[in-house]
Amino acid sequence: MSEERSHKSYQPLTVLTFRLNYLFSELSSESYHLLNVELHAVVCVLFLRICRLFLDKTSSLVAAAALLFAVHPIHTEAVTGVVGRGELLSSIFLLAVFLAYIRSKGADHSIVWTLIAVTVVLVAAATLCKEQGITVIGICCVHEVFVAQGFTLPMLLDTLQVLRGKDGFPYAALQTLLKLVILIISTLLLVIIRVQVIQSQLPVFTRFDNPAAVSPTLARQLTFNYLLPVNAWLLLNPSELCCAWTMGTIRLVESPLDLRNLATLAFYSLLGLLAYHSLRHSNSSAKTVLMALSLIMLPFIPASNLFFPVGFVVAERVLYVHSMGFCVLVAHGCRIVSHKGHMKKISWLVTGVLLTTHTVKTFNRYWDWESEYTLFTSALKVNKNNATLWNNVGHALENQNNYEKALRYFLQATCVQPDDIGAHMNVGSDVTYNVTYKNLNKSKEAEEAYLVAKSLMPQGRRVAPNHLNVYINLANLIRTNDSRLEEADQLHRQAISMRPDFKQAYISMQDDANGYFNLGMLAMDANKNAAAERWMREAIRLQTGFRSALFNLALLYSQSQQEVDALPVLDELLHHHPDYVKGLILMGDILMNHKKDIQGAKICFQRILRMDPTNVQGKHNLCVVYFEERDLPRAERCLEETLALAPNEEYVRCHLGAVRGKMEAMSAPLSPASAEGAATLAKAEEKKLGKEEEGSGATDSDRVGEGTGNKKNARKSSSAKSFRGGGDSQSEHLDGSQADKQLRTKSKSRKEMKDIEKKRATALKRLEEIDFILCGD
Repeated sequence: MSEERSHKSYQPLTVLTFRLNYLFSELSSESYHLLNVELHAVVCVLFLRICRLFLDKTSSLVAAAALLFAVHPIHTEAVTGVVGRGELLSSIFLLAVFLAYIRSKGADHSIVWTLIAVTVVLVAAATLCKEQGITVIGICCVHEVFVAQGFTLPMLLDTLQVLRGKDGFPYAALQTLLKLVILIISTLLLVIIRVQVIQSQLPVFTRFDNPAAVSPTLARQLTFNYLLPVNAWLLLNPSELCCAWTMGTIRLVESPLDLRNLATLAFYSLLGLLAYHSLRHSNSSAKTVLMALSLIMLPFIPASNLFFPVGFVVAERVLYVHSMGFCVLVAHGCRIVSHKGHMKKISWLVTGVLLTTHTVKTFNRYWDWESEYTLFTSALKVNKNNATLWNNVGHALENQNNYEKALRYFLQATCVQPDDIGAHMNVGSDVTYNVTYKNLNKSKEAEEAYLVAKSLMPQGRRVAPNHLNVYINLANLIRTNDSRLEEADQLHRQAISMRPDFKQAYISMQDDANGYFNLGMLAMDANKNAAAERWMREAIRLQTGFRSALFNLALLYSQSQQEVDALPVLDELLHHHPDYVKGLILMGDILMNHKKDIQGAKICFQRILRMDPTNVQGKHNLCVVYFEERDLPRAERCLEETLALAPNEEYVRCHLGAVRGKMEAMSAPLSPASAEGAATLAKAEEKKLGKEEEGSGATDSDRVGEGTGNKKNARKSSSAKSFRGGGDSQSEHLDGSQADKQLRTKSKSRKEMKDIEKKRATALKRLEEIDFILCGD
């Protein structure tokens, strides 16, 4: 609420329903929409009861009014859009307040205090669903004075004149006055609490949100008053509905000579006539009109722009409550017309046609809300002068990875509204908002678009925080060039100079995940492992699931012989990026050589091959798994397939020869010469096992940061007890040629044969030792 970018809307009960939705179905959209439909049905039932209070209970026009409200196309946004739940909940409590209040009058004109208390509680609930709920107090006051007490305006003025000359008030007047005082005090308390919640600050909107709000007084007042007949026309003829009425949708009324002022004049004239008629007469017809006007006018006051600016020009969903009064007026008008004998059938025919056409329009409008793309393209059919709509269609296309088409919409937005900073930002934005030119490898054009947006920044006035993002986005774009780092830093400082409270600039300058990652990579290169770990951890904290930081932190632990610490990091990495090959290779290497989890390693390498059957490193390491499982024939076939994929990789060829030699050695007796070769091999293997290598099998370079463009050479995890891969020149070669030669001996004397058998046994023992070493046992 304290943030300037906050719209200051406080709707805790509405948010509570969203939390309940999430509790039962998480982010399944069906449940959210279903609940909205159910809430709309509840509103319709309550509205039916309201209609029975003001329309003839025996007339079928009561049902017609409720049906007209149920199928009115203007409600599509409030019911179909999840964010319209505030209107639905607020309407439920608003109608419940009214129904409770009209029953607070006892049989002997006494006050039923329980129902008054219920009324106050329900008013608070309506306000906590959406702020317009508090206006029901005004509706209750109008009902109390002009309906319950039966006053007309002349009678009320006369009564007040008479009471001025008396020492006391009649009991009935005191009862009425007491109820009104309680309602008014309750309203004032709610208003004070609400103002405290927003810290006595109105939301800040730009001229793009509501152009009239920042216009000169004449244009502002003429435009805001013209918007009243615009809203009334949407209720009367909901044929051209639009999800966004901001920017240039409705041109400013800047002159008293503008012909659109005639619509304003006609609206006020009709409204004045209806109000004059209903306030001067006390019959049931006048009371019905008065309550219908109250339902139309009073809840609309917070959204009217007449007393304080709001963040929109016209919003269809806020007409949800006001349409109740409109439907009562339509039904009441049909009843008046139907009393004329020759017009009765015509009025019913018109009512039937109205309900049918509204039902069809609502059904068609429902499909407009199928997706963002269909919603905003349908809006463009109604209004092509709104840059927001062009931008939103572009964003929808971006979500479909259709960047070239999105770019055309963004460019059209800049043509429709050349001074729209956001449109130019959308054209060039990449890092922060993941948008077009950069994705199309047009960094120069992206920078030009940002510079245009920057040139449109207002000088000497308070700038909206979202517009200041142009400095951040431009800085992120140009700092990929090391020679322009100072220029990027200057952009951050310029944004801070315009808005010292602009937190994003500080975050981008100091708490930058990519920057910390780069520091970590430099520390790794300098063998400063403690510093590298600290920087990587900070990068991960700032950017959850930061792939490069997670992988290199795990690699750091692996190289530092902290494999136990590496595994949780790899688990987090693969949780966010389950198809990351390097992470799977490093995980498999640690599981096989340090945790002795052959099956776990096998699963990692098999996952790699399912994603990429031609991955040489994954294939080779799977061959190592077969060797570890002592399935030599399968290991041989696997290495043959690997060699076919990478015929120039010498280490694969050497390992294949070693496996074949092993197979031959196990199928034939050994000579003393072979025993000596085995011993030599064992010593060589033990010597090589003492070495630490840098390889992990990750032959690709790893990006230094998301969007930075810098690269570091791939680091390799230690795999000292298995076959090496990745083309590393230091990979361990299994040279078993001497131990695997099959030597045949000639006939010897008995003593010589004993010596040979003894030496053969020694050689076999050596082979077992080699086998243990190779298998990691």
